[in-house]
Amino acid sequence: MSEKPKIHVLDLNFQGIAEVTAVYLIVGPDGPILIETGPGSTLNTLLSQLRRHGFAPEQIKHVLVTHIHLDHAGAAGWWAQQGAQIYVHSFGARHLIAPEKLLASAQRIYGDKMDSLWGEMVPAPAEKVTEVFDNDVLAVAGLKITALETPGHARHHHVFVIGDVAFTGDAAGVHLPGFGLPDIPTPPPEFDLEAWESTLDRLLAHNFSAIYPTHFGLVADAQAHLLAVKGVMQDTAVFIQTQMQAGLDREAILAAHENRFANRARTAGLSEEAIVHYAAANPLYMSVDGIMRYWQKRAQG
Repeated sequence: MSEKPKIHVLDLNFQGIAEVTAVYLIVGPDGPILIETGPGSTLNTLLSQLRRHGFAPEQIKHVLVTHIHLDHAGAAGWWAQQGAQIYVHSFGARHLIAPEKLLASAQRIYGDKMDSLWGEMVPAPAEKVTEVFDNDVLAVAGLKITALETPGHARHHHVFVIGDVAFTGDAAGVHLPGFGLPDIPTPPPEFDLEAWESTLDRLLAHNFSAIYPTHFGLVADAQAHLLAVKGVMQDTAVFIQTQMQAGLDREAILAAHENRFANRARTAGLSEEAIVHYAAANPLYMSVDGIMRYWQKRAQG
């Protein structure tokens, strides 16, 4: 089995913004697979990108999703209904088969923006969903792909490894091309600081030659990026905890976090337009909500 497949970054142009959310087209010796599906709202864009690379939808027989958040797996059911086998963390499988609870949870967060952001999520036939566990080795398309359980962003998260390259979903944070500013997506309800620190240590121990976060594209210096993400995560979690201890309410903490992020971004040389670009990939209010919930849970024991 070959370990050097062709990797194509498919830009979903999410919400009309380039280089925010990717799907990875991996071409192995026995054909193409996808890592991630994106949401239903970008399915047509994904299909046109596939055709641009010379593939029809019916050629996709295997689809891996790092976790079940809608920007990563929202279109998984559609692919399953076309006959593709979906590979997903064992904790997330039931939510692809019966997505009602997942959608209800998202509805509470996004309200009337649900359709424009995420589009339709259809159920996956149960027989087309394969539960994946830590250290499983998937033999698909002539490739060996190892799943690493990587909680912290979400409990139901895997990083997929081919050779010395990893497709990291959200476990390695956000890195938008050309900006050089790693950031962390910490939405509620599952952000876990200690678990994510352990995940980053696990990824660092592999010494990958490159990683591919879903947001967005190739990161060639994997070690430096992972270390930077770990530092940003720790600093941000402590900053929000300090604001909470000072008695600030959620809106005040969000304003402080937005100001802090903007200052960090400007110091890194980002334009105001680039700051908006980052907010599209990683809404700051969701990170505040996730970290506040984490500290509140810790305080409750």
